Amino acid sequence: MIYVGIDVAKNKHDCFIVDSEGEVIHNVFTFKNSRQGFNQLLQAVPDVERSQILIGLEATGHYSNNLINFLTENNLPTTILNPLQTSLFRKAQTLRKTKTDSVDAKTITMMLRTGDFKSHSPVSYHHRELKSLARHRSRLIKTRDSYKMSITRLLDIVFPELPALVWSIHQASVYQLLLAFPNTREIADAHLTKLTHVLSKASNGRYGKEEAVAIRDAAKTSIGTCSPSLSYELKQTIHLVQNLQNEIKELDQKIKQLVDELNSPLLSIPGISHRLAAVILSEIGDITRFESPAKLLAFAGLDPSTHQSGKFTATQARMVKRGSPYLRWALLQASRLIVMRDATFREYYDKKRSEGKHHYVTLSHTAKKLIRVIYHLLSTNQYFVAQ
Repeated sequence: MIYVGIDVAKNKHDCFIVDSEGEVIHNVFTFKNSRQGFNQLLQAVPDVERSQILIGLEATGHYSNNLINFLTENNLPTTILNPLQTSLFRKAQTLRKTKTDSVDAKTITMMLRTGDFKSHSPVSYHHRELKSLARHRSRLIKTRDSYKMSITRLLDIVFPELPALVWSIHQASVYQLLLAFPNTREIADAHLTKLTHVLSKASNGRYGKEEAVAIRDAAKTSIGTCSPSLSYELKQTIHLVQNLQNEIKELDQKIKQLVDELNSPLLSIPGISHRLAAVILSEIGDITRFESPAKLLAFAGLDPSTHQSGKFTATQARMVKRGSPYLRWALLQASRLIVMRDATFREYYDKKRSEGKHHYVTLSHTAKKLIRVIYHLLSTNQYFVAQ
């Protein structure tokens, strides 16, 4: 058996090759993250049956994507290792604090020789596309929320009385009001008819003359700062939020299309929308990768930590929170929603709450129950049926 350990970096990778007896076939060498470098790796791998080769590398985010695709295209069996495992394995080999790329490559090779690693299963086209779009959506949401926080900060300076007069400062009617009148002086001097028209049109009639009068009166006595620079920043930030919202809306349509093509039974679970289903499906990938719901629970980082020494056993253990943070977030959101829509989950939630558990602790217990349901549905391709 030939074992190939690769330490992945941004612009180059380090590789170490040995056989099952531990004899070095190719000492540590560096190849570039390019087509030429990939071909160099291919030439270094001994010309034997593909089943006699095992290549291992750490999960290092997007840096390894192109390399994994190249290895898959050339039918080279590949194993993706957890960086935490390789770090602990390296530390267990020596007391010296040594970490270099060449050492990491050798460590990965040594781990492969120990066995007990599950081969990497290529992700299907739909799951790969879904993961890309779902994570892109998460980044857009995060960026949009940061701009919303900027709008809140600016309003505290420009018009601090406004939030008390509206349902939310981030609704379309308030945005249109601030785009038309970006400071208290302009609002106070605005014609009531025009001010009412802006609010009424943007709110589809929910805000009218009464709200316009209240806002204008508040602007006349406001302590807000009438700064041209702050007014410009406020308008520009609102435009950025609106543009991001349009991009997210368009992205949601693409996500919905891909989820519909998968025809997953997850959509039959109450509370799981196309967006949540996209995150859950893309992060899980092929359900056969997990031998049991407990393995899936650990992958989501929802399993409790354990601490026992001698006669002591900890009674309060925190959630591990390792694994996919995207999957963990989606499962907790889905748990909150299914409790509102399904009687069985609601009963389970109420039971845990009656035991004195905090809302978020109870929600994590509900997520564990939901994981068992999701595992069964995906494994058997059955639809959810309320009990």
